[in-house]
Amino acid sequence: MTAIEDRERIARAALTRVIEPGDESGGRWLGRFGAVGLMDRLTAMEVDETTLPGASQRRLTSYRTRASAADPQRDLEAIAKVGGRFVCPGDGEWPTQLDDLGGARPIGLWVKGGAQLRTWAVRSVAVVGARACTPYGAHMAGILGSGLAERGWVVVSGAAFGIDGAAHRGALSAGGATVAVLACGVDVAYPPGHAELIRRIGEQGLVVGELPPGGHPTPRRFILRNRVIAALTRGTVVVEAEYRSGALATARRAAELGRHVMGVPGPVTSGPSAGVHELLRGEGTLVTDADEVVELVGDIGELAPERQGDVRPRDLLDPVSARVLEAFPARGEVDAAGLARDAGATTDETLGRLYELHALGFVERAGGRWRLAHRVQGGPKARRGDS
Repeated sequence: MTAIEDRERIARAALTRVIEPGDESGGRWLGRFGAVGLMDRLTAMEVDETTLPGASQRRLTSYRTRASAADPQRDLEAIAKVGGRFVCPGDGEWPTQLDDLGGARPIGLWVKGGAQLRTWAVRSVAVVGARACTPYGAHMAGILGSGLAERGWVVVSGAAFGIDGAAHRGALSAGGATVAVLACGVDVAYPPGHAELIRRIGEQGLVVGELPPGGHPTPRRFILRNRVIAALTRGTVVVEAEYRSGALATARRAAELGRHVMGVPGPVTSGPSAGVHELLRGEGTLVTDADEVVELVGDIGELAPERQGDVRPRDLLDPVSARVLEAFPARGEVDAAGLARDAGATTDETLGRLYELHALGFVERAGGRWRLAHRVQGGPKARRGDS
């Protein structure tokens, strides 16, 4: 690493304490002046209207106050102590799909865990949804998490209660890969009730955040965190969400970025599924399992298996044999000529099919006539005929 690269990393680390996540104005100034140049302007002894063109005095004062208090060396040492690192645009580990966010692109990402973020993000899917989820929602999120992990996909979510936690646990239970994107520092367990889950994710997967060590979450930071989840992954699956939901915001941002948007349907009477159903009426695609998710986000040829009901012996008959069998009365005996007439076949053709049906156990011969075998007579079709 060169000295210039050191200065850039340190300046970006400092700016994560100055500029709020998703601040597009800050992102534009960063793009114009560079991280080092922007920090130099914010920490200069004197400022004027050219320091940050277009910035209000209030914003400039806020930036300068934060910049003067930033200690990036301390933050970089703190992240190293917990086995983490700070990843910047231009690093080999930087997921370049985040660049799609333009001015709202993260200044950098604080990362905890041994995996390579860029490699994992290439084959990742977001699974998000309601915190106050139903048992059905938690079950589906867990099934999706484990199913995607078993197929070699990385499950990305926000480590919140409800759907997020269920998706992470599903991936972990399958011995798979999962990434938690936090709205706080990666050394902060939030929510506290998920401290053990976040610890496990840090050991088996990755914990990622835009805020420096010790950074605390706010409602706005949760909303802005969702744009990282949307941009980082190939697609977003929503499992249960009310009409007003952060999960729906994630899905809509994903759609804006050209990512796949999917939803898991629920009962039409379920409030937690109402937002998902609205999504499915618009830009979303209905999915019910990991195979269907992979068919959308995966490579060419990764198709979900064909769905069909139980195959019954009748389903395997050729069309003529099926017509002959359907021509039988529910009770009683019939001759081959009568069957041929009702089946729309010749007598010789019908006789050939009758012997095949006899061999398969569908019919019995009674002298010169034929009847349904006893097990066929007692089947659903015979009962409907009797009613």
